[in-house]
Amino acid sequence: MNLILFGPPGAGKGTQAKFLQDERGLVQLSTGDMLRAAVAAGTELGRKSRAIMDRGDYVPDDVVIGIIAERLNQPDSAKGAIFHARSPRRKRSTRCSKLVGAVSTA
Repeated sequence: MNLILFGPPGAGKGTQAKFLQDERGLVQLSTGDMLRAAVAAGTELGRKSRAIMDRGDYVPDDVVIGIIAERLNQPDSAKGAIFHARSPRRKRSTRCSKLVGAVSTA
């Protein structure tokens, strides 16, 4: 089972994700954590992200979606994941929903 929690900062996404993680045994994922991990690991997408962030630009959707896909393919995500991020741009929201098999309600 994969779940996506979207909302503005301070809405409680992390709090709810932690509750669901403990209740369901799912992995909790956030875009910020995944970006930092990819940069630290020196993956191809991490290196690309770092160059973009070092310029002070937003990491484009295709790179973020690639990092999410890589993370969902790791063994600890096999049972499912809880993904949370700030309120997304509609295009990214739809692409993320398709990636994790959710139905977009946007």
